[in-house]
Amino acid sequence: MKKILITLLCLVALNTYAQTPKDKQAILDVLESQRQEWNKGNVEAYMQGYAKSDSLLFVGKNGPTYGWQKTLDNYKKGYPDKAAMGLLTFGIKKIDFLNQDVAFVLGSWNVKRAQDELKGYFTLLLKKINGQWKIIVDHSS
Repeated sequence: MKKILITLLCLVALNTYAQTPKDKQAILDVLESQRQEWNKGNVEAYMQGYAKSDSLLFVGKNGPTYGWQKTLDNYKKGYPDKAAMGLLTFGIKKIDFLNQDVAFVLGSWNVKRAQDELKGYFTLLLKKINGQWKIIVDHSS
């Protein structure tokens, strides 16, 4: 029982250590940069928030997509120009650190266009890769 309690306390301490204000702000900065680039109509720059990897996982209304390039291609197909991209806003609901280098983000998204408005929620897994936070999993609905 004592070993279990000590182990749990260590895990809590490690998780608390992982939740540094600097890391939280770095994640918020990634998302803010994405928002700004989207609103400029620059989907390639928006994609810089994602890990440039074949293992990137994006799950949307059409199911899972693997890979950075395929995700970019899908964005370009679905949002071919600035008018289609509209004006993006995020509502960040929570950021939880699973360990020092992995974080979970829950939020909402809203795209306002001249003819309509799209909105939904997202969950992200971000990983600190070479000192930079990158999205490795995105489930948007």
